[in-house]
Amino acid sequence: MKGVMFDFSGTLFRVESTERWVDAVLAGGGPVPDAVELAELVRRLEWFGALPGGVAPSEVPAGLAELVDTRDLSPELHRAAYTALTRAAGLPEGLSAQDLYDRHMSPAAWAPYPDAAPVLGELRRRGIPVAVVSNIGWDLRPVFREHGLDPLVDAYLLSYELGVQKPDPRIFRAGCEALGLAPQDVLMVGDHLAADGGATVLGCAFLQVPHLPVDRRPAALRPVLELFPG
Repeated sequence: MKGVMFDFSGTLFRVESTERWVDAVLAGGGPVPDAVELAELVRRLEWFGALPGGVAPSEVPAGLAELVDTRDLSPELHRAAYTALTRAAGLPEGLSAQDLYDRHMSPAAWAPYPDAAPVLGELRRRGIPVAVVSNIGWDLRPVFREHGLDPLVDAYLLSYELGVQKPDPRIFRAGCEALGLAPQDVLMVGDHLAADGGATVLGCAFLQVPHLPVDRRPAALRPVLELFPG
């Protein structure tokens, strides 16, 4: 293999916890729920999967399934889907679904996994080109720039810019073309078997990593380097 495509959320970066997400917005002013109310709010937000990149939903409210399924095709769909899920959780007075949505796009809301920079840096040293292929409704490049990883990425293939989302083979084909490589020469690394594993239809190899909080996944990306001897 000669190149690597990485997923973003749950693979190279992980969004902050639901508690920190809510706390960050509440810190901007307005009434603060008591501890019991706050814990219940966090539980409801996680039940509906309201934080993009966070806990997977246990329930999608009636009437939102199609919107949720197509959310990564445009910024408008993405915002509409996640603000609807947030409102479904029932927000207290003074806490806005729009403010919560805006917070999750902030570079401060994301942290790279501990091995992301070392692995990307070593791939760059070895001359291996890297693309980020993500189902997303907003520009994640500022997150990479803020955390110093942008110079280690050669191309970004974002679903909302291409109008196609994983596991559609077209987004992976675009990634391979951006790297200037045939699919059989490219490794796809991601946390989602169905979405990221769709690259195998084209002939790409696939490495799955667990979608865990940053402090619980220190070295899942390291096996990538074993596939590209230096």
